Amino acid sequence: MASPKSHSDAASAAAKSEEKSRPTRSDETSGASAATDAVFGPEPKGPEMSPSSGSEVAGTGASSVSRPHGTNLDESGDRYRGGDDGDEDGHDVPVDDAHEVGEKTSSPALEVSDNSIGSVESVFAQQDMGEGEVVDVDVDVDEQGVGSLHRHRDEAAEDVEEQEVESHFRHQELQAGEAVAERDEGAEGHELASADSSEQCDNEEDRVLDDWLALETTPLPRPRWKVLNALRDRQLGSSARFVYEACGARLFVQRFLLQRVFEGHDGCVNTVHFNERGTLLASGSDDLKVIVWDWLHQKPVLNFRSGHKNNILHAKFLPNCNDAVLAMCGRDGQVRIAQLFAAPGTQMTKRLVKHKGGSHRLALEPDSPFRFLTSGEDGVVFNIDLRQPQPASKLLVTKDADKKVGLYSIFVNPSNFYQFTVGGQDQFVRIYDQRKIDENVNNGVLKKFCPHHLVGYDYPAYITSVMYSFDGTEILASYNDEDIYIFNSSDSEGAEYAKRYKGHRNNATVKGVNFYGPRSEFVMSGSDCGHIFFWEKSSCQIVQFLEADEGGTINCIDPHPYLPVLASSGLDHEVKIWAPTAESSTNLTGLKNVIKINKMKRDNFSLHHTSLFDNHMLWFLMSHLTHTNYQRNWRGIRFEIGGADISDSSSTSEEEQN
Repeated sequence: MASPKSHSDAASAAAKSEEKSRPTRSDETSGASAATDAVFGPEPKGPEMSPSSGSEVAGTGASSVSRPHGTNLDESGDRYRGGDDGDEDGHDVPVDDAHEVGEKTSSPALEVSDNSIGSVESVFAQQDMGEGEVVDVDVDVDEQGVGSLHRHRDEAAEDVEEQEVESHFRHQELQAGEAVAERDEGAEGHELASADSSEQCDNEEDRVLDDWLALETTPLPRPRWKVLNALRDRQLGSSARFVYEACGARLFVQRFLLQRVFEGHDGCVNTVHFNERGTLLASGSDDLKVIVWDWLHQKPVLNFRSGHKNNILHAKFLPNCNDAVLAMCGRDGQVRIAQLFAAPGTQMTKRLVKHKGGSHRLALEPDSPFRFLTSGEDGVVFNIDLRQPQPASKLLVTKDADKKVGLYSIFVNPSNFYQFTVGGQDQFVRIYDQRKIDENVNNGVLKKFCPHHLVGYDYPAYITSVMYSFDGTEILASYNDEDIYIFNSSDSEGAEYAKRYKGHRNNATVKGVNFYGPRSEFVMSGSDCGHIFFWEKSSCQIVQFLEADEGGTINCIDPHPYLPVLASSGLDHEVKIWAPTAESSTNLTGLKNVIKINKMKRDNFSLHHTSLFDNHMLWFLMSHLTHTNYQRNWRGIRFEIGGADISDSSSTSEEEQN
């Protein structure tokens, strides 16, 4: 039988063994902290947990505890990334380590509620009590415990109610937020739909514009003139026409660049013209002055008063006269000549005849220093022969039935000097033969042409300029607020046009049109948008457009007789010289937008049923509001305000003759 001492020693040893086998409170706390750090990262204080519980949280069960019910990593937006965390093929690789899961999971999704922590502490307390620890509890303690339990339950119920209320409000806020988001999405969707609709409309307009431009055009042909071959032939002496052929090359047209700007006029410049040798350039303006420029040396040679009482509209050197005679016509209807090298003290300018309306164009007879034709808004064509005592004789009056047709343009056939063409205040291009003019037969007209769609036009169409090609086989005609057309002069009367050129706008002034190139390879015209347009004649495609006038309108373009050089003038008070000196060919930047605006303005023009060129409309303003005081812009067109009356250099008796 063992002694009491031995029993007590055995009990003490058993107690010590039990204490060693049971972890201490500090060990529990360290284990829980390690598990919390593994899931959330380090925190200042954490719940007291046993190592087993901590291992459960940190192990595979941690993800199920920390995630809301029914969610997974993919749904919460934390997807596995390929590449860095994947295998060599880029597949997703699962992560077993709790620390890696903690790095890839957001903290809010893994929070543990206070109730859960309290329940864990209760389980630890029950475990401690179940291991043989005796606690003396009296009735008061029990009552206090029961009261504490009830208070705990009441507080828990209040917490649950508060949580439910908060959850309810959060739900309402969520619904409101969703509604706002839906409204925002709806507004944003409406804006997107409007933007899409606008974009579709723009695309539709662009498609229509492209179709309109593509109609009646053909692909650009391969360049006829090759610069390397031409240079080699010139070096070998087998090409004596190098410059002549280069002027008609598309390569040079696409490299035109502004070279020089001549200032000296005080009004809009309505006409520019090179002399036959190409050494001089004459310009006439609303300021009633004519300036003769040595354009190569960039200086004026002559600057004189023309004798006109209103805008100078055309001025040209007569051929084969050693650049001594300049013919002029103007808005006042006068046709005058200037002796450029008249002796001092003698009369420099002289009036030849006067139209009963503005005279816009002269038509020179090729190689003749004495003869030329004039046309006016009175419908009369005068034949001028400077060798006669009375140089002017009336050749015809242009009529449609019994009605006079005012004229804006006239041009002599370069291959048949007896024939000429006129255009004006109706839609017909008329050809006359001086040998066969009989006003009793077809009003003296040899033949006339008109685009078929303009014959029955709702409003009257007008022709602002006509001219023959280099060999007289084609006639070029520019219509106001319409397009430019080519007719074959050998076709029978009433034949349809052969070519059509689109994109510019001809409305604000009586604009000229011209061929460019020694064989009329290109068509060129000014535009109300301030650009010069070049079309290749054969394909009808635009190959160049130049921004040439800040005032908004180009009136006149004249090519050099044998060099790839141009002179232009418009509502600006300047004369501009262009040459193909650009480093690269044009890319036609902005062309489509310019054409779209021109077409839109033309389609929306509201004055279709009114003559644009009568004395009560545009030309009244252009003619009588000349420059003396200041400049004013109206609808993008520069007008000169004020009045100036320059005395005529002709004698009083000469004025009274007409």
